[in-house]
Amino acid sequence: MKKVIALIGTQSRRNTYRAVQQFEARLKELGEVDFEYVFLSDYHLEFCRGCKLCFDKGEANCPIKDDRDLLLQKLEQSDGVVFATPNYAFQLTARMKNFFDRTAFIYHRPRFFGRPCTAIVTQGIFGGGTIAKYVCTSGENMGFFAVKGCCVNTLEPMTDVQQRRLTASTRKAADRFHRALVRPSPAPSLFRLMLFRIARTRIKALNDEYLDHRHYRDMGWFESDYYWPAPLGLPKRVAGTLFDLIGQLVVRFT
Repeated sequence: MKKVIALIGTQSRRNTYRAVQQFEARLKELGEVDFEYVFLSDYHLEFCRGCKLCFDKGEANCPIKDDRDLLLQKLEQSDGVVFATPNYAFQLTARMKNFFDRTAFIYHRPRFFGRPCTAIVTQGIFGGGTIAKYVCTSGENMGFFAVKGCCVNTLEPMTDVQQRRLTASTRKAADRFHRALVRPSPAPSLFRLMLFRIARTRIKALNDEYLDHRHYRDMGWFESDYYWPAPLGLPKRVAGTLFDLIGQLVVRFT
């Protein structure tokens, strides 16, 4: 049985919650799934102070002692995650943004490999597509591979047409997510491969004083093609070598 976490960025049990419920219902029609709702409002998560200790010395050195690690533990125990947020002032909610701020050290040392993530965004009129893209990119930065989610209009009072569209959109998103849950991880995109190879080259030029260098060394990432044994075809292997050369130029001239 697959374990899926829905990380919800609003305390309201209204439109976003209902959209996730419909997503869950469709997902369970497709197979056995243990689905857990995680409302960020139920956890104590302070605002990031920008001290960078998590980047430089490790997340254990963060001066803030709250529920950050409890939330990360839930993600660690999942086979996939749904990031759900309403559109507040044409952006994701402050709670969801703070979650990504507090866990941004994972962008340097990603960990959630081989697991899909997706986004469910509810909104009044427009702007949610950009939010969904940002949320999925944030998930990819953490190591997840992104699956297209959905952005649905829930301007109240909702009409029957809006409700049918919400149902159709969440069902299609659940179909895509379920396929990703049961299939092997896809190969990285050229963009993701480029980010890894250039960052890897820059980090390799550092020394053991830097946590990122030690982490990459211990994980064997200085010698690997990618974060995990990804099936790279010949074009991507050639591109990877080119990205290594670009990384060397970046190191030399910066």
